[in-house]
Amino acid sequence: MSATKTSTVETTTPKISCSDVHVFYADKEAIKGVDLNIKEKQVTALIGPSGCGKSTFLRCINRMNDTIDICRVTGNIDIDGQDIYAPEVNVVDLRADVGMVFQKPNPFPKSIFENVAYGPRIHGLANGKADMADIVEKSLRRAGLWEEVKDRLDQPGTGLSGGQQQRLCIARAIAVSPSVILMDEPCSALDPIATSIVEELIDELRQNYTIVIVTHSMQQAARVSQDTAFFHLGEIVETGATEDIFTNPKDPRTESYITGRIG
Repeated sequence: MSATKTSTVETTTPKISCSDVHVFYADKEAIKGVDLNIKEKQVTALIGPSGCGKSTFLRCINRMNDTIDICRVTGNIDIDGQDIYAPEVNVVDLRADVGMVFQKPNPFPKSIFENVAYGPRIHGLANGKADMADIVEKSLRRAGLWEEVKDRLDQPGTGLSGGQQQRLCIARAIAVSPSVILMDEPCSALDPIATSIVEELIDELRQNYTIVIVTHSMQQAARVSQDTAFFHLGEIVETGATEDIFTNPKDPRTESYITGRIG
């Protein structure tokens, strides 16, 4: 019986717990008291109109807003029970555990191999060349890119197609063994075929990673996510299972956004 109880706790304890999160840019409040629990090994989509705070909130989860001088974050964000804004938290280690994939593919001006090897090298994760080669191969395989690039690992990552570059950035993120991957509109710069490949990849990756994705595309949110949070004017209006949010929204603002009346 004890084993059953343990599994119940594991499924109900959130991977990421956010409470009363406010974000200020100087005197302007961009995020207004957000509460959100994000489940482990699921895809949670953040949807809402442009400028509603989705990306700002996403950047709180790996403290990317720290890089903006006028930005101030208050409230609590815990990952596995650890307050990520606590003074003792090492931000470099946090960003290794919480990987990020940006809107536009941004491979380093290095070889495909070195793009993936960069993180493991600076974090000291590889014991020698063979170990590094193994990490690079596994990461590229997980990103669904190995078969396409295995014969040209020494060629520049910037020479790949847009969709391949984005998968290279995903491989780069997972090479340091994160537990969370943040994705900020990862398909907005891609064509429909590349988008479909990345969406399939996201579905596979959630077996091993907790994924939070910002997307303008409600169709994409419906396809890839299990939970959805609807942001509007810096607040979360409604959260829940994606199917419920899209088929039976409780808040009229959510319904207006989903039906295209606001946005």
